[in-house]
Amino acid sequence: MEGVDHLAHERNKTEFDVDAMKIVWAGSRHAFELSDRMARLVASDPVFRKDDRTRLGRKELFKNTLRKASHAWKRILELRLTEEEAGQLRNFVDEPNFTDLHWEMFVPAIKGQGTDEQQQKWLPLAYKMQIIGSYAQTELGHGSNVQGLETTATFDPETDEFVINSPTLTSSKWWPGGLGRISTHAIVYARLITNGQEHGVNGFIVQLRSLDDHMPLPGITMGDIGMKFGNGAYNTMDNGVSIFDHVRIPRNQMLMRVLQVTREGKCVQSNVPRQLIYGTMVFVRQTIVANASTALSRAVCIATRYSAVRRQFGSQDGGMETQVYLSLLTVVVVLVLLLLNISEAA
Repeated sequence: MEGVDHLAHERNKTEFDVDAMKIVWAGSRHAFELSDRMARLVASDPVFRKDDRTRLGRKELFKNTLRKASHAWKRILELRLTEEEAGQLRNFVDEPNFTDLHWEMFVPAIKGQGTDEQQQKWLPLAYKMQIIGSYAQTELGHGSNVQGLETTATFDPETDEFVINSPTLTSSKWWPGGLGRISTHAIVYARLITNGQEHGVNGFIVQLRSLDDHMPLPGITMGDIGMKFGNGAYNTMDNGVSIFDHVRIPRNQMLMRVLQVTREGKCVQSNVPRQLIYGTMVFVRQTIVANASTALSRAVCIATRYSAVRRQFGSQDGGMETQVYLSLLTVVVVLVLLLLNISEAA
């Protein structure tokens, strides 16, 4: 209780309107009210508790995450939340899981790179989570070097299909979230080959697992890559590996807003800039920076509150020990400056 009193004393010294600052920090009144409402919704629901997360093993962490993701989806449907509200709710659950890749990469990739017909077919399934998507770009040997990807998608004009293949060990798709255990589909990035000629990297919608028994489809080897560094952290996510052994998909499962392949195997460039193929990943890089800003702002808040409450070292007049916030002031200032720089970069 003593700590609470000290914090109240610090708050009473505020020389600005705290409520007005909340609006400024959120960006708008709408953003603040939406965020505040979703934060309260999550905080009041015992299913979303996370105080035991650092004590759980990998298996328990993952099972707990599945339960939270399922409960979040149930609440989203029950409350008929908008896409914006649902995104904020998932953000406040604050636990990486397979739905992150589904909503932040799989769906945006189809929106940005799929034709109208492809969007009409795949987006309703994705929005209802009748299929669960991942984003398989990164390979064991290649990450952000998209041009270095080794996975191939070779067009077969006789069957009107693409043959997705992992020709080397380093071409294994490695790290995508959701791939390890949950995802049924993925946007797979591969080198497009038609009539023996390469046409750069493109995205393909590939079904990974059966919708009946959830087993990997023929020609696809999949698994969870295991523990990541840190207790908790990204161990709630089933980052995975997938290897394709001449897996066939229909031609219309190539994302064709930017580049089309005809029935005869001819490549036709649309008037949409080719750079859009990398648009989803650029968007996600921005999201990573924004998330880092959020995490850093939490650290600043915690450090500031703790330094106001924590007392140590002796007092010359025999009273209470000295608050530590004076010695931590420099640290907090540095964190704030970093936060501002990251926010500007986002």
